Amino acid sequence: MARRQELADVVKVRTLPVQVAAHLTRRIVNGEIEDERAPSELDISQEFGVSRVVARETLKILASLDIVEIAQGRRVVVRPPAEWDYLNPLLAEWLPEEHVVELLKELHQMRLLLEPELAAMAAASISEETLAALRAELDRMASLEEEPDDYLEVDHEFHMAICRAANNRILDRIMHSARWLGTASRRVTNAVPGGLHRATDAHARIFAALEARDPDAAREAMRSHLQRNFPILAEKEQKTKARTAKR
Repeated sequence: MARRQELADVVKVRTLPVQVAAHLTRRIVNGEIEDERAPSELDISQEFGVSRVVARETLKILASLDIVEIAQGRRVVVRPPAEWDYLNPLLAEWLPEEHVVELLKELHQMRLLLEPELAAMAAASISEETLAALRAELDRMASLEEEPDDYLEVDHEFHMAICRAANNRILDRIMHSARWLGTASRRVTNAVPGGLHRATDAHARIFAALEARDPDAAREAMRSHLQRNFPILAEKEQKTKARTAKR
């Protein structure tokens, strides 16, 4: 299912404004657009041979990602990269691989801050209905250890069910907004030989703590699970940087 969706995304035809926005973003990342001066509607129209309407939509897309700032009567400027909307999945397609793996490490740092506490909060008030759903997801994980794409979907739902059980809508939306990065992160950690079996065992320990309604044990089980994945992502980052340096 996940693989079919991934292939569909690959062959999806992007609109012309999105294509132009992607090209401009890569140029900004590569330092080809300097002095924070972004191209105007006229510049885009002339360079890419597109209408002013397409150029305007291109700038709107870049503005929606916080890549540029548009103000009436002022030139368009490039915003600092630290302020870009990295939770938007479009950036996953446009950024170089070394930038994406950096984001995966930063996502994991965020998860280490949030998810142990979410697990503790969930343990204090989790319902029998949610426990039954988590038990079913855990059983599915055990049966999908040879199917990494399908396992990934169940893994994500297991964590999101715990998040929802914590009964905090703001934290739920934060976790939901980071789902595309979470998917990319799981593709890295799940690819390690034996990784899915170890992940199932880790999820079983989290579930046991939740079932016991033990916040401290749930917090520690979640933290232990996430900490084991951090070296995998760090190694991925190092290998990607080394490969990039050789180009």
